[in-house]
Amino acid sequence: MEMGKPGASTSLFYFFNFYLVFRVDFCGVMMRRIPKEPFADERGVIVMAHRGGSKRWPENTMLAFQNAADLGVDGLELDIRSTADGVLVVIHDETVDRVTNGRGPVHDFTLAELQQLDAGYHWTNDGGQSYPFRGQGVTIPTLAEVFAAFPHLWINIDIKQSDPPIVEPFVALLHEMGMVGQVCVGSFAEETVQQFRQACPDAATAASLPEAQRLFVLSRLGLGALYRGGATAMQLPEVEGRLRIVTPGFVRAAHRQGVAVHVWTVDDVTGMQRLRQMGVDGLITDCPDLLLRLVGR
Repeated sequence: MEMGKPGASTSLFYFFNFYLVFRVDFCGVMMRRIPKEPFADERGVIVMAHRGGSKRWPENTMLAFQNAADLGVDGLELDIRSTADGVLVVIHDETVDRVTNGRGPVHDFTLAELQQLDAGYHWTNDGGQSYPFRGQGVTIPTLAEVFAAFPHLWINIDIKQSDPPIVEPFVALLHEMGMVGQVCVGSFAEETVQQFRQACPDAATAASLPEAQRLFVLSRLGLGALYRGGATAMQLPEVEGRLRIVTPGFVRAAHRQGVAVHVWTVDDVTGMQRLRQMGVDGLITDCPDLLLRLVGR
């Protein structure tokens, strides 16, 4: 059907809607955080320790997670893969090389072999002059260990492995340990995000890359109300290259759709303060102690 030219009433309708969008944006009415729900709290920004706080302790280890929990963080951010014998473990990279004294793909190790490695071996905070966690018994944990130790915290989980897929055993573990309502799950692989949503529709999820891109473009055009997606939260960096992604307009557009905004990885006080004032719902940081001090906790 061919569309005719807009009449005066149609033009007035478009102008009125543009005025409302401009008026709300200009006045900053929507700068408040969205009400308390999974991974958002209108009382203030939630604090998530990135890989447990990797600038303070060896990343993705029980040592880091426990220390972050003791500080009083709201949540832990972590990454999962599987071992050769099908156990879900917490590690970011495809190989163990960067964070342990071993070499090779994670999936080539059984759990027993993996936990013989020293996960504190390479951690240093003085440019390599010292390695305070070497030989201290720091190992790569299983996801089940993390769930058992921190059932009171929100757990933000990035599914790193797509081949072989691990969505099915992951969902089974969530149900087995009663953690469906405590997690927010994402992946850089769009197919993995969709598989997880289908398998576990009651769990919170982070936006896939296309979803985040769609909201970004619509927010820049002043058309954020047209956004549709299945995410609980947008999780993304404030800036990517020369492109500033997280802006007041982007945050408002997400909040109008009931979607939280979490920004990673924010380790400087200036950035933390700027994003708090922007109304973001969560900050994912390698320095949870700095953020907790900033928010008075």
